[in-house]
Amino acid sequence: MGYLYHLQIINMNLFFDRSQKNFLRSRAVASPRGNIIDSRGIILASNIPMYSLSWQGTGNRSLTKSQEELLTLLTTRFSLSAKQITLITQHERRSTRINLFSDISFEQITSLIEQISQEKNIILEKSYKRCYPHNKLASHIIGYIGLDTNTPGKMGLELLYNKELKGRSGKIVTIINAVGRNLQAYSVTGSLAGDTVQTTLDSDAQKLAEEVFPHNYEGSCILMDESGALEVVLSRPSFDPTIFLKPLETTQWKQLQEKHCFMNRAFCGCYPPASLFKLVTLAAALETGIIEQKIGWHCIGHTSFKGRRYHCGNKSGHGVLTTEQALAHSCNIPFFEIGKKIKIDTLAEYARELGLGTKMGTLFPESAGLIPTTAWKRRVKKEPWFPGETLSAAIGQASMLVTPLQIACMISALCTGYRCKPRILADELIITQKLSLKEETLSFLQKCLESVVKQGTGTHLKHLKHFTMRGKSGTAQVRALEKKALRKEHLCHGYFVVHFQYKDEKPRTLVLLIEHAGSSSVAIKVALTFLKKYAALCDSRTPQPY
Repeated sequence: MGYLYHLQIINMNLFFDRSQKNFLRSRAVASPRGNIIDSRGIILASNIPMYSLSWQGTGNRSLTKSQEELLTLLTTRFSLSAKQITLITQHERRSTRINLFSDISFEQITSLIEQISQEKNIILEKSYKRCYPHNKLASHIIGYIGLDTNTPGKMGLELLYNKELKGRSGKIVTIINAVGRNLQAYSVTGSLAGDTVQTTLDSDAQKLAEEVFPHNYEGSCILMDESGALEVVLSRPSFDPTIFLKPLETTQWKQLQEKHCFMNRAFCGCYPPASLFKLVTLAAALETGIIEQKIGWHCIGHTSFKGRRYHCGNKSGHGVLTTEQALAHSCNIPFFEIGKKIKIDTLAEYARELGLGTKMGTLFPESAGLIPTTAWKRRVKKEPWFPGETLSAAIGQASMLVTPLQIACMISALCTGYRCKPRILADELIITQKLSLKEETLSFLQKCLESVVKQGTGTHLKHLKHFTMRGKSGTAQVRALEKKALRKEHLCHGYFVVHFQYKDEKPRTLVLLIEHAGSSSVAIKVALTFLKKYAALCDSRTPQPY
């Protein structure tokens, strides 16, 4: 009795499961992965149905005449090899299953289905293969998935939103006889497609950016509206996610790794902010009373401090100029003079206020960059902060490092009066924070940015019709000033940023960072080309008032 109790009560579930396995077989039914779409519903990642064909053995010791005819049909349609036919014979005897073809087109299936629909040996199953219709477009945001779509995404939204995109697989349970032959369906659980993930990206604008960004340079491009919606996120070099939908050769993977193709330079690339940091220096000087708006300056090409000369980009000097003119023409001298009077910790405070040196809080991996302070240098380099370093910091050099995304947020904040958290999903909350800067400081900085386009380094853009623009160029050093750039990797990085509005469209911020371009001139030309094409794009669309 004790043994019966053990069998029937204690281990009831165990033996019940075992008994079911004697006459039931289950197989998964694939679910389509959810689509990734842009802000206008254009598909960025989707699925292509694919069909597999398997042979289910039914226990015959040798193939029957009808089975041989079936194999002749399959050989004609799909070129069965002699090896496959031998394996089919073996699996037929064992009542086991063998997969013959894993990627049959819909056209092939429809032409065959009428002839094999009644054949119990043939199992046709539908599954899905991931599809990236635009290849490299926004690949750092979309990410990619491997050959097996049931595995999690490897990066980007494919990884971050894998749970939502994956959906739920279904299941078909079939009753089989003693030799493994399928008799009838026992139960069917339907599959559930994954959720659609809508981004803030504008695929048309992204295509324009990919088109105009010079292919012989590395760098990044960002287009963001005033709500923080990222409409363009470009990082070069990029990669084509479709290459992972088939077995990847070792040499291909090695090349992708060596070129750092998976690094999103827009979010993770760290660069000196260069002359763009002059906006922080000017804001700090005005807010703390170190200078007034109407102060004049005299540039002779250099200034001296503690026995060392600090040079302007224009070695012959700009002559007498206002602060507005100094920012427009990227004169260094006024900012060196501010650097003589201001503390590095004060500069760091205002940099953080404008979003530099901190992660922006996107869904994606980001670099924080670096805004140095006295405490940082004491902790990291075991040295005090020297006053001369503040002069270099005041023009965005020294140990300063920022990301292009931080620059986009800073320029947008200065032009709107509030910081906005950048977002990549359409349903993300819009989060803003008002700047603590005085209104008169903001107005003056905006006027200076307008002067860059009207009379300064950004005058290439001033003839664009129906645009209102505020811009700033920058040239970030990668070597000490006294060292010559002997190779391309020693050349300076070039920036150009512009906050613009075209006709009645939403105001947007465009950031271009081109690595080792030697100056900002390449970035300015790319910005000009992009804005011309972007205007044509806007004109071709139905107006969407904001």
